[in-house]
Amino acid sequence: MAEFWELSFRDKNTMWGFEPADAAIATLSLFREKGLNKILIPGFGYGRNAKVFTDAGFNVTGIEISETAIALAQKHYGKNVKVYHGSVSAMPFDQEFYDGIFCYALIHLLDKKERVKLITDCYNQLQPDGYMVFVTISKNDATYGNGVELSKDRFETRHGVQLFLYNSDSIKEEFGKYGIIDLKEIEEPAKNMGDRPSQKFWLITCRKQEK
Repeated sequence: MAEFWELSFRDKNTMWGFEPADAAIATLSLFREKGLNKILIPGFGYGRNAKVFTDAGFNVTGIEISETAIALAQKHYGKNVKVYHGSVSAMPFDQEFYDGIFCYALIHLLDKKERVKLITDCYNQLQPDGYMVFVTISKNDATYGNGVELSKDRFETRHGVQLFLYNSDSIKEEFGKYGIIDLKEIEEPAKNMGDRPSQKFWLITCRKQEK
């Protein structure tokens, strides 16, 4: 996977533009409402979703598998955000605890063992009463069934990307013991932009109970 994303960022650079995802803006509102400050973003990319948090004064740390993406983030957004270079499968990268975690369109790229580890690792790095938000592709999206079926609800696309598409049952199976407080299907982007057609995603919000 590391080589795929490194080549993708080298070839396409800022492939998703600079506007943050609608889900990032919604998560910013939640994190502000809850008074959070210290945020971890696994799957940092080139920082388009991090900028809304840094602009709002949040202390942001990222994890990103592509060195090229990290260099792009530093070029466009400055070097004031700490980004660990490596795969999320190598978490934790530090012994810090975070108020909030935002993970956008990453977990569905992983196999079952990797998905479970990512959820667990994120939860373990949350402060008590902290929140983690995952955005992941839905089984109701038009891409479901495209490509070679690898296992139940998991396919390899013609571009070589492996996708696991979630429904509410698989979300509850994998996130159920990690404090789900909200689960809803969304269109991302919220409005069809023509060149960026909307897809169906799940917005999963979990809260770590205080002990």
